[in-house]
Amino acid sequence: MAVLLQIKDAYKCYGEQVLLDGADATLTDDVKVGFVGRNGAGKSTLLRILLGEEELDRGEISRHPKLQLGYLRQHDPFLPGETAHEFLIRDSGQPEWKCGEVAGQFEIKGAYLDGPLAKLSGGWQTRVKLAALLLHEPNLLLLDEPTNFLDLRTQILLEHFLRNYKEACLIVSHDRAFLNATCSHTLDLSRGKLTAYPGKIDEFLEYQRERREHDERSNAAVLAKRRHLEDFIARNKARASTATRAKSKSKQLERLEVTAVAGNEPTARIRAPLVDPRQGPALRCKDLAIGYPERQVASEIDLEIDHGSRAAIVGDNGQGKTTFLRTVVDSLAPLAGEVRWGFGCQIGIYAQHVYTSLPEKWTVMEYLEATAARGTKTQEILDQAGALLFRGDHVEKPVSVLSGGERARLCLAGLLLSQHNVLVLDEPGNHLDVDTVEALAEALIEYRGTVIFTSHDRHFMKRVATCIVEVRDGHVTNYRGQYDAYLYAVNREIEEGEREMATRMSQAPADLRNSRNSAPKAARRNEREIRKELSNVERTVARLDQEKKQALARMLETTDADEALRLHNESESLGAQLTAAEDRWCQLQEELAES
Repeated sequence: MAVLLQIKDAYKCYGEQVLLDGADATLTDDVKVGFVGRNGAGKSTLLRILLGEEELDRGEISRHPKLQLGYLRQHDPFLPGETAHEFLIRDSGQPEWKCGEVAGQFEIKGAYLDGPLAKLSGGWQTRVKLAALLLHEPNLLLLDEPTNFLDLRTQILLEHFLRNYKEACLIVSHDRAFLNATCSHTLDLSRGKLTAYPGKIDEFLEYQRERREHDERSNAAVLAKRRHLEDFIARNKARASTATRAKSKSKQLERLEVTAVAGNEPTARIRAPLVDPRQGPALRCKDLAIGYPERQVASEIDLEIDHGSRAAIVGDNGQGKTTFLRTVVDSLAPLAGEVRWGFGCQIGIYAQHVYTSLPEKWTVMEYLEATAARGTKTQEILDQAGALLFRGDHVEKPVSVLSGGERARLCLAGLLLSQHNVLVLDEPGNHLDVDTVEALAEALIEYRGTVIFTSHDRHFMKRVATCIVEVRDGHVTNYRGQYDAYLYAVNREIEEGEREMATRMSQAPADLRNSRNSAPKAARRNEREIRKELSNVERTVARLDQEKKQALARMLETTDADEALRLHNESESLGAQLTAAEDRWCQLQEELAES
């Protein structure tokens, strides 16, 4: 076991904000470590320090002479128009054959390898970035929120890769399920201190809780003993007959010490809207078809969601989860059929287009006071604001200076202060840390209304969902079962696919030799036809991409909420058309590779 990195007595401050305060930690070559901490605790700053992009104010970072770091960044390091193969060669400096070999480990081939990277989904781009890391042959991988916006299947594929990866990893993530599946150790950054724990994230959180409770019980006993001794001394120190005993008790009192218990981080205590429970169907879809004028996403949807349910909308990226949500909340007109909400349903919506149109001149407090249910006390509003990380002077910030993540949290806080008895939530856990996501889950479990939501966080889904609605292959199905059963089915599909792929790969050399010996004449004729259609599709992709960018740019510039919503819907429609054109482009590339 070799020590790859050692952090000694590290200090780092930004003005009055202390991120590292005498922090110490050691990373060895045989462990995968989950790196956790509150938002703003300094995790990303520490990663930049380890990479040499920032320096400590004081302290030391010791590196093994043979340390090779690989860093998976949240941003994309690709050049305009670059293919996956070109990026891998440029980024790694490895020969072409080596790049192709490593890309094959992630099933990156054909159009996915030789087509424009910009046309690939986020999941496929993550695979490309991981292949690039491996080409650098690192012995320590630094992964910064690697599951952001990945669908369930791609998350599980990434887990399979990391479990089989033989080198060390330091993984920053708020996804407890992902950390439990990939990391054997935990590193926590809290109040400037690093705490290493030789166990998974769930075990660490349980250890933290038990340790705090033990220390608090011990301190309570010590304080009770102190009060008893102080009372005895006060009653007896002035009397000659008992003065000696009082003096002895004073020495005992001096020896009594309490265990230092670090002050708890501010705990998120989120309150869901207080509503009366209702019976019967909350949402009913009959013969519903969803999508866009030029492309249908799903049809023949007959679906009921009962009052009191917490329905998780699941499915791969691009299958239509957001389209379904937008249709049921009347943000997108159905292509056919009908959507009916139950009598008395008051629907609250949390989605991107909502928090892009917040009133710019209002402060955080003014917005929350305006959206809170009538009669909500000021302290309740402040408590909810604090739970969503608006504490102290932050409640006086104007909306105009808030980041995208802050606006999202503000919108969620306002929604939770309302009296809606139906909540439709699109990725509510984004921009929240582990503890706040857990607090939100607890609030939704106690909520007596109906919740319809999407999330990429499996721990959150498992905690909250009472039924699973899958959007897949043009259909929407309510499984009315637990999330674990759905997760098991997806895992089984992936494992069967991996076994099938391994079998095909083992047979590939013979198949390739046979294909090289076959007559090429007919293939050349087909190739011309394929290339002609490919050229047309490429022009369509370029046009739709430009139109989508223009719509998004206009949406960011406008101050009219209705116009912003219209432009958002327009960009969504263009995005759907773009996805269809890109899918066709990939199909043609595969045909071209086989011709």
